Amino acid sequence: MKKLLVALLLLPLAARAETEMPIFDAHLHYSHDAWEVVPPQAFVDILRKANIRRALVSSSNNEGTKMLQDRAPGVIVPELRPYRSRGELSTWARDPTVIPFVEDLLARRKYVAIGEFHIYGADADLPNMRRIVELARQYRLFLHSHSDAPAVERHFQQDAAARVLWAHSGFERPENVRAMLRKHANLWCDLAFLTAHASNGKVTAGWREAFLEFPDRFLVGTDSFTPERLHYVAEHARWSREWLADLPRDVAEKIGFRNGERLFGGPPQ
Repeated sequence: MKKLLVALLLLPLAARAETEMPIFDAHLHYSHDAWEVVPPQAFVDILRKANIRRALVSSSNNEGTKMLQDRAPGVIVPELRPYRSRGELSTWARDPTVIPFVEDLLARRKYVAIGEFHIYGADADLPNMRRIVELARQYRLFLHSHSDAPAVERHFQQDAAARVLWAHSGFERPENVRAMLRKHANLWCDLAFLTAHASNGKVTAGWREAFLEFPDRFLVGTDSFTPERLHYVAEHARWSREWLADLPRDVAEKIGFRNGERLFGGPPQ
């Protein structure tokens, strides 16, 4: 009887998994200030309940990412953040101790990207940022860059073969994003923390044109930049499915999960 009851309780979840589009979340953080608010297993449970099949995760000091990987290696896609604490967001690019920290982690652990880091304009030519671009090339990693278009241009000037995931690219005007995508074949865009591309479940005109022209180059993301944002993950996934449903099914699936899985790997079979 108990087994039957459990099976009946799980039926709604199984039915949802069959009908609800999975999500690849390309922008999540699990930094030191979140660990007590949302313990590692609770973080993983949040993803699973939201039907987020895989998630690109970084954390300030990077131990949070490792804790999540230890619990759900098939779900967590790790990237190395060049911050030891969240307070280094505005100082890391000029701090000479950052590079040895990054180099040590790259020598000891496997990552798919470096980021998300914050850099703007001419600061992308600073020695720290140049070294990050070199390390990404050496280890064949993506650069997950929270930046403006001039900084993204500098990444490609330093390494024409760089692979850049432009964080929060939706803060730019869609026509500017399209121009950048036309210019750089190795540029992809995450849409984290953006509402301008959709209204009342409908994709706005400028962004619709961008998504239809470049269906292989966009990914969705939540951006849990504070611990409280982790409780918004499921709601963000629901909202993402809502506006993605306003696009052709194949385009929606690419942006919702297929692009992320193609770039960073899918769940274990």
